[in-house]
Amino acid sequence: MAIVTVKKGCARTLKSGGAWVYDNEIDTIAGTFNDGDMVEIHDFDGYFLGYGFINTKSTITLRVMSRVRETVIDDEFIEMRVRAAVEYRKHTVDMSSCRLIFGEADFLPGIVVDKFSDILVVQSTALGIEPFKLTIVEALKKVLEENGMHIRGVYERSDSKARTLEGMEKVKGFIGEPFDTKVLIEENGVKYYVDVKDGQKTGFFLDQKYNRKAIWPMCKDAKVLDCFTHTGSFALNACKAGAKCVTGVDASELAVTQASENAAINGFSDIAKFECADVFELLPKLIEQGEQYDVVILDPPAFTKSRNSVKNAVKGYREINLRGMKLVKNGGYLATCSCSHFMTPELFTKTINEAARNVHKRLRQIEFRTQSPDHPILWAADESLYLKFYIFQVVDEA
Repeated sequence: MAIVTVKKGCARTLKSGGAWVYDNEIDTIAGTFNDGDMVEIHDFDGYFLGYGFINTKSTITLRVMSRVRETVIDDEFIEMRVRAAVEYRKHTVDMSSCRLIFGEADFLPGIVVDKFSDILVVQSTALGIEPFKLTIVEALKKVLEENGMHIRGVYERSDSKARTLEGMEKVKGFIGEPFDTKVLIEENGVKYYVDVKDGQKTGFFLDQKYNRKAIWPMCKDAKVLDCFTHTGSFALNACKAGAKCVTGVDASELAVTQASENAAINGFSDIAKFECADVFELLPKLIEQGEQYDVVILDPPAFTKSRNSVKNAVKGYREINLRGMKLVKNGGYLATCSCSHFMTPELFTKTINEAARNVHKRLRQIEFRTQSPDHPILWAADESLYLKFYIFQVVDEA
């Protein structure tokens, strides 16, 4: 096994509990290896730091699998990690549909696995985890079966851009026998069809499960605007909570069609209406028309996926939040979030505060939340904290 030595004073993230070593933190590599191989990681003075897989094509050159000396990374080790991930979720979330493996935060770097009812969706994004992919899937099926959860099929959605950064080809398709890729799930008492083949990411955003439930108290008898509705999840939770009318907006025609279908299967077609439009263009028009809502929900996609574009992202978040606040009636409610880990909690909070000042609104914070516990936040692994979710009451300046 090759030995990678990090530079003096480097790999602080790894030493504090994270899982990554970047290319500019590496001093020497002794021994022969191929990208994707497991290597030993040593500090500058020879101190053992862990075992991880290497990929010199990636900025994230090392991803740690174990910090324990003499660990053998084999099928038994993988099953142990999988069992721990499932056991954690048994005690923290509703497992009918949830994220079962969340990469580094479950100590299996570079892979996520979502469960939608009796279907698994796998996304592998790191070269070194690829040889363990099928082992992880089979271990999950075994452990879930032992816990009374039968898995009917598995679909792979390793079609993200992250794979190209690792020097890997995108992969998409069935693992095992084919099945109908339109899967019916239920979350918070709301039914959805999830398109695991062509939906965004793995088909559905499970990380907002409990945030969707958190808006219920504000939505009874309310007029609600749900921006960036995707397949209608926040909008339909508002309906379930007793909203009198809900408008969902998304730029994707496919998403709007799916949202309308989801409204129909829940019996909400008379309450929820969905519109295909650019939110940035629509909100000023609604303000001009004098529209006012009891509840406005802002759940945009990540405006930034790198540190280089944070400045522009701040402008985008500020704009939609100040316009969203203008559309909330005095004493109404705003639910707003960011799903980019580059948009830190501090920066997101500052941006919302600036937006409120710009439109002379006062905010009373009801809740601050993050992602659902099946997307655990591993301290020292900053990338695992990405979702920030606020609920405010919006009050006109008096």
